[in-house]
Amino acid sequence: MNSVIKDSLDPQVDDSVSRYDFLLLPCLFPTSPAKHNIPLFGVRGKDAFGEVKTARRLNLGDPERSAASPEFPAPARAEHTITCFRSVGAELGSRLLARQAWTPGAASCDPAGGGSSPGAGARAARRQFPELQDHIRGEESNKFENGLGETVVVQVCPTQQETAALLEKVLDRKQAAAELLAAAIHQEVVLSDPALDDVAVTISTESMAVWIDPIDSTNQYIRGRGDVLPVDGIYPSGLRSALVLIGVYNRHSGEPVLGIINEPFFKEKLPARRWQSKYHWGISYGGTRLSSLSRPQLRTSPRVVLSSNEKVALQEALTPLYGQQLCFASGAGYKMLCVALGLADAYVLSEGSTFKWDSCGPHAILLALGGGMVDLSEALKSWQAGQRKPLPELTYNKPVEGALGAERWANQGGLVAYIHREHLEAVMATLAAAANTF
Repeated sequence: MNSVIKDSLDPQVDDSVSRYDFLLLPCLFPTSPAKHNIPLFGVRGKDAFGEVKTARRLNLGDPERSAASPEFPAPARAEHTITCFRSVGAELGSRLLARQAWTPGAASCDPAGGGSSPGAGARAARRQFPELQDHIRGEESNKFENGLGETVVVQVCPTQQETAALLEKVLDRKQAAAELLAAAIHQEVVLSDPALDDVAVTISTESMAVWIDPIDSTNQYIRGRGDVLPVDGIYPSGLRSALVLIGVYNRHSGEPVLGIINEPFFKEKLPARRWQSKYHWGISYGGTRLSSLSRPQLRTSPRVVLSSNEKVALQEALTPLYGQQLCFASGAGYKMLCVALGLADAYVLSEGSTFKWDSCGPHAILLALGGGMVDLSEALKSWQAGQRKPLPELTYNKPVEGALGAERWANQGGLVAYIHREHLEAVMATLAAAANTF
């Protein structure tokens, strides 16, 4: 078949930390971030669209406290930079996908717990799938300025020593942190998935492209709350909503083909405080529909999951259909996953606050399960015009005309994620009846 990936990492901006853009790599340390105690101080850099990002001082080992130790002394000022790790995450995700993509059994998560780290593979990726090299996208740029005023391009080098030397520049000469990260980046792991051993699907990479979201719900990841309890199976916030999202799409039609969602913080194993990860995948290609998940049943009492800041007018418009079954959660990818898992019948978003890297992977999984993800604004227009089959699904190959920066890749019309067509129709009928109110 040619395959499934996991363990790479999203870009969501939390204004409370001054539009930070960095990566605390759960793909490098998925089992126990606290074990490594890597501090992150202020980060300054530009994303892939030229927007300057600044971060406050944080600590990978304990996101709720600042770090200061003999190995990693506290910075002299808040803008002192250790790194923009998100660039590393995008690089790792790109390499892992390109190296492993579409190979039977090319992804796994240790079911006994422990997760895994991506192995080295930049050179292998370029050799094996050179046609993908210019078609792997995310929000992040790998070029930024460190605290010493140097412009650094983050990349995985041929050897661990070279990568450590480069990261030492990124980390303002913090040798111990650079060596630890380089060792994790170059660690070789065996990736396998027994569920794929008997699957045979041929997908040509010549027409494919990739969206990578290295850490979805980044603000929840930074806050590090592992003690949030679920409400009817849905976690409203906390580490459970921090996901890794990879989506492969046809760059000509824009249709999603393959999706991978990794939950780095699926289960905490106490007292060691080690996290067990779990991943999900789906393929929707030609007449093939395959997924690691089973198609959930339509709920007898329908439920919708929404963003906590969703418009009150939309919430009220949905009340005739859902009554009090309005659930709220952080993270766009997590809410989409809730639909794929059958924890909610739909995820409805009225605004263009998600991006292609958020939705591409989950969309492919939903398609594999017989569902999908429609553009809410366009779908309402079609519904009101009597053109109800099919409703326009999101696509991933064309930027928004006239938009700038990251907004070029926003899902501007909002969206509805669903599994069952009959429930999508119920949502559209309900919203069409109240379309002038939200």
